[in-house]
Amino acid sequence: MPIRCQWAGSDPLHVAYHDQEWGVPVLSDDRTLFEFLILEGAQAGLSWSTILKKRESYPAAFDNFDPAKVAAYDDAKIAELLANPGIVRNRLKVNAAIRNARAFRSVQAEFGSFGAYIWRFVDGRPRQNAWRAPAEIPARTPEAEAMSKDLQRRSFTFVGPTICYAFMQAVGMVNDHTVDCFRYHELGIMLR
Repeated sequence: MPIRCQWAGSDPLHVAYHDQEWGVPVLSDDRTLFEFLILEGAQAGLSWSTILKKRESYPAAFDNFDPAKVAAYDDAKIAELLANPGIVRNRLKVNAAIRNARAFRSVQAEFGSFGAYIWRFVDGRPRQNAWRAPAEIPARTPEAEAMSKDLQRRSFTFVGPTICYAFMQAVGMVNDHTVDCFRYHELGIMLR
């Protein structure tokens, strides 16, 4: 049995997410970056377990995370989303996904891609941390605070510093696997 980060536990959804996705750098796949922006916003105030259990419903509900399509959602689509038991049915979070899609498209137009924009907050390279215990891992960092502030300035919502840091962890902008975790070493090698 490989050693994993403690948060992965033994739940198959958590283990699969930990082993295959969490912390893998997503440099230029704007669709995946948009997906995690929506999911991290939906998670605010909830457990990540809740999001993983509902995740399967999100691509169909949000047009496979196509920001152009999500940006065009109208009141009828919002009503459809709020009636969908497969996603987090919170009006503020649904509206934030639409608003963020519009802001996301503006960033793409300005920088060529959202990836080109967002990776500037870590100078274009994943941060290789070396946490020995989960208690050492911060909930936010100066980079996450700077990202949050800039995203908010660009009209994004549900992008506080804690959400931004969770996003950074998810898309591999930082390697926050603990040093005893097998993924820490795999990702470290991949980043060289």
